[in-house]
Amino acid sequence: MATTTAAIPKTKGGAFLLEPRAPEAIFTPEDFTPEHHAIARTTDEFWAKEVAPHVEEIQHQEHAVAAKILKKSAELGLTAVVIPEKFGGMEMDLTSAMIVAEGVARDGSYSAWHGAHTGIGTLPLLLFGTEEQKKRYLPKLASAEMIAAYCLSEPQAGSDALAARTRADLSPDGRHYILNGQKMWITNGGFADLYTVFAKVGGEKFTAFLVERAWPGVSPGAEEKKMGIKGSSTTAVYFDNVKVPVENVLGEIGRGHIIAFNILNLGRLKLGPFAHGGCRADLAIAIRYAKERKAFGKSICEFGMIQHKLAEMAIRMFASESMTYRVVGDIQAQLEGFSWDAPDAGHAMLKAVEEFAAECSFIKVFASETLDYVVDECVQIHGGYGFHQDYAVEHAYRDSRINRIFEGTNEINRLLATGMILKRAQKGILPLVEAVKKLQGEIQSGPALSGEIDMVANAKKIGLFALGVAYQKYMAAIEEQQEVVAAITDILMNAYAMESAMLRAQKIARAGRNAENAAEMAAVFAREAMDTIDAAARAVLAACSEGDPLRTNLAILRRFAKYEPLNAIGLRRKIAARLLQAERYLV
Repeated sequence: MATTTAAIPKTKGGAFLLEPRAPEAIFTPEDFTPEHHAIARTTDEFWAKEVAPHVEEIQHQEHAVAAKILKKSAELGLTAVVIPEKFGGMEMDLTSAMIVAEGVARDGSYSAWHGAHTGIGTLPLLLFGTEEQKKRYLPKLASAEMIAAYCLSEPQAGSDALAARTRADLSPDGRHYILNGQKMWITNGGFADLYTVFAKVGGEKFTAFLVERAWPGVSPGAEEKKMGIKGSSTTAVYFDNVKVPVENVLGEIGRGHIIAFNILNLGRLKLGPFAHGGCRADLAIAIRYAKERKAFGKSICEFGMIQHKLAEMAIRMFASESMTYRVVGDIQAQLEGFSWDAPDAGHAMLKAVEEFAAECSFIKVFASETLDYVVDECVQIHGGYGFHQDYAVEHAYRDSRINRIFEGTNEINRLLATGMILKRAQKGILPLVEAVKKLQGEIQSGPALSGEIDMVANAKKIGLFALGVAYQKYMAAIEEQQEVVAAITDILMNAYAMESAMLRAQKIARAGRNAENAAEMAAVFAREAMDTIDAAARAVLAACSEGDPLRTNLAILRRFAKYEPLNAIGLRRKIAARLLQAERYLV
């Protein structure tokens, strides 16, 4: 790949729960190379010149304008960041793709166009296509001569993708699959030229196909009337006896779920920078408005509760950004020596991402809910004007809501994250059982430490403790206890976010930079996260024990959940002062 990241030691997915991590062992935005900063500048300049002047047109569903801008982004290589050079791409690393995603995310509608094309639209072909398929389609996707879309969801098969009814039957002459069915909620659906379509061969074998819009029988439906991202194209797509050449089967017959689920892992990871890019734009708007708006004789940014909101937005953004790039770095570490010229390049990329599937689900949930928090507070800061369509925060508020549904709902991801960690333990990849037994011995030996440096370790211990109690209660049937599993995910996810933020702050300090802002954001977030962890753990323990065992379990929880409070009001005021001076998010 054309860019390289800092040397990050390899680790296993889910291993964060079992082992400490040094600040130098995680990747952060402070590790960006000059090439990374260059792609960020290019994206910013593209946005300012090509997208910003046309946001209003995009919002009013002038889809031809958005499609034209997407093609202009291709001229700069922004639609082909990870595509190999031999297919017309820039052949850059995963970090570069994340930086571009963050840069185009300042408007939810345009980011949907760009994200669907470069992500779920192009990646299935890049990672699973044959050499002949790639030669035929990748150069056209890289240049946006063809716009791509991903057809998975159906009216009766949303989160349960394998319940699809669209079917493909081999023609008598064996040259085509005859495709019949309907797909729903297809981003870029009305303008796409190439669809990745999932159907069941013979009504049974879930399989992916590359389908051109120009073929007879392919017809997009009307544009959906949506709550948000109104400027994106979202339609149903219908397939009526479409003759798909057998050479357009993507991957293997009956193995379409491998494509679908792995592409979703990448989509969940990419939602981190997409959400962060939206947060950055919205926070900057809120800061400027708070400085300009006068009430009771002064700017509202001088009021403590407004400062609380601004600081809290930045604090959650810092945690979200830190955990996102930590996972990106861990995936990149798995790809050391990676080359697209290798015959198994696609498999290697997928294996690296799949290793951190649970962490990708963490990012999807945490980042989307951070964006929801940010846009909600932006509207609140604007007061009545935030409810008016003439103000950007109004449509940002509506646009944000889809992210908790995209790439598998947050509910599904809360079940998947803990479920995947448990499966890794069952396969012997993660020694969770040994870790729980070791923790039980520690519980009996003495009190837990409660200083700030111990908070991350204690948060992980609460996660192990809750997992142990829940598994002891329900054993293999634990996956049926959705509320318990979701609460455990909240514990693990917040422990991961807490550790990521604190390690990043320590890394900045060790590098000799001014780390005061990062340290204060990490310190405030750690205590907020511990409160969330404590509440989720109480719910798990109460669902899995009662009477004296419950009281004993709660006593153990109190030992691990205690921490030294700090003056969070004072720290938020300091964080807010820096934001107001910079008029943007900063670390």
